[in-house]
Amino acid sequence: MATLHFELVTPEKLVRSEEVHMVVVPGTEGEFGVLAGHAPFMSTVRDGDLAIYRSETGEPERIRIEGGFAEVNEKGLTVLAEKAEG
Repeated sequence: MATLHFELVTPEKLVRSEEVHMVVVPGTEGEFGVLAGHAPFMSTVRDGDLAIYRSETGEPERIRIEGGFAEVNEKGLTVLAEKAEG
């Protein structure tokens, strides 16, 4: 199983940096899921919950975020949030 490198960053600190199965991001145009190998993509992020799936069959961990940007590139997914709780 391929893993996705995921980072969650706020202006204060690096909140998460880990390998996961999938992350569902609350984009301003709707939620979108990111798996390993996703095409390059950039989106603004609305207030909502990130859903972090550590495995294909597990329950997601949810982290509340407020605003920001998400970028998917060859290195993985980076979410730059104004605030993150969790």
